[in-house]
Amino acid sequence: MISGRGLGHTGGTLDKMDAIPGYASQPDVARLRKTVLETGCAIIGQTADLAPADRRLYAIRDVTGTVESVPLITASILSKKLAAGLGSLVLDVKVGNGAFMEKSRDAVALANSLVEVANGAGLKASALVTGMNEPLASAAGNAVEVKNAVDFLTGRFRDRRLEDVTLALSAEMLQLAGIVSSNQDGIRRAAETLAGGRAAAVFARMVAALGGPADLVENPEKYLPKARVELAVDATEDGFVTGIATRDIGLAVVGLGGGRTRPDDRIDHSVGLTRLLPVGAEVRAGEALALVHARSEADAEAAAAVVRSAYSIGASKPSAEKSVLRRILPL
Repeated sequence: MISGRGLGHTGGTLDKMDAIPGYASQPDVARLRKTVLETGCAIIGQTADLAPADRRLYAIRDVTGTVESVPLITASILSKKLAAGLGSLVLDVKVGNGAFMEKSRDAVALANSLVEVANGAGLKASALVTGMNEPLASAAGNAVEVKNAVDFLTGRFRDRRLEDVTLALSAEMLQLAGIVSSNQDGIRRAAETLAGGRAAAVFARMVAALGGPADLVENPEKYLPKARVELAVDATEDGFVTGIATRDIGLAVVGLGGGRTRPDDRIDHSVGLTRLLPVGAEVRAGEALALVHARSEADAEAAAAVVRSAYSIGASKPSAEKSVLRRILPL
């Protein structure tokens, strides 16, 4: 997986992997090949020799108001995927108040653009349109999301929506690659891989092969950076979480130093949010909606105010939204 860094209110996979001490997120080609041959996967960023024009365009999109441009998003994503020489590709296109594409028609247009251009370039591809009207998991940040992912892989804790989307994407990949004959069989195979510990073992080997700690999966707290200040965001009334302004959650992380307002900003990997309550959760006044991890008390208070205002509390429990909304198949 050739990933990018954070843009706007969204986090970047590469920034998250950089939270792992020693992890070479931009290895040379020899190390990349060795890692993939030995472990079967690698999560990395592009180097100066891989899709070099995209690096320039990616860096300026934030400051030119073109982050949400469908042609530029399509070119940016597929330039790296095509350069990697993939045999097949599954794309996760987000829609909702936390996504670049807030409206369903825009997300579907992007998904269709990605699948059409990929297929036109000779790459078999499909896409899932998945909901982002609330955070996908209970953590937002860099190191805190790595910890959340490790907990997910090991079974220590799994957010329901993250599990739904992960299994759906995994099943789609297995089916597109011809490994399974049906989506249902793909979900079963993926769930078995999680439950049996194989997914966690492969992730651990990949981290070690790229220079990270060999025992990260067993001891994530030993290695991942921790923020100095923790502050609970208390609810001000009883009720149910009826909505979350997800973009504001991302902006709270940026305000803490966990994201970028300029392309050359330095990231603080330790800051972020955890224990984010999902839509539908019951809460009482004084109970925590989330936990802020910050560099200072002032930063924590400012982020807590943003998070508190991002949550809507009502008297009735809302109906659950589907995590996977649409499937865009190869032409």
